Amino acid sequence: MSYDLAVWEGEQPTDDRSAGRVLTNLYDRYLDTEMEHAPTERIAAYVAALLERWCDITEDVEESSPWAACPLIGEGRGPLIYFAMRWDMAEEASSYAAALAASMGLVCFDPQQNRLRL
Repeated sequence: MSYDLAVWEGEQPTDDRSAGRVLTNLYDRYLDTEMEHAPTERIAAYVAALLERWCDITEDVEESSPWAACPLIGEGRGPLIYFAMRWDMAEEASSYAAALAASMGLVCFDPQQNRLRL
């Protein structure tokens, strides 16, 4: 079981409902398509910062990485990254990921609870 987060570039939505609509639009445009979209520079920088804290699972010899997919940058498409974390590390990793997103001017959304992570 995993815990997912979505992080994207753009204006901070005014509420959870509008954030859900933005995510649906971005998901349809960048993830649910046959077209390849390289992550933007800001999303790549966000992933690099996450990987400074915990290594990619492709390099995780101590099994301490929270990421459930590899490579993590592979989850980024255009201005969006939708990524999964191991359930047993989700609380710590998602809190860090949300705070990092905010510090970088990115939007963070919890699709399990349909709410913004501020």
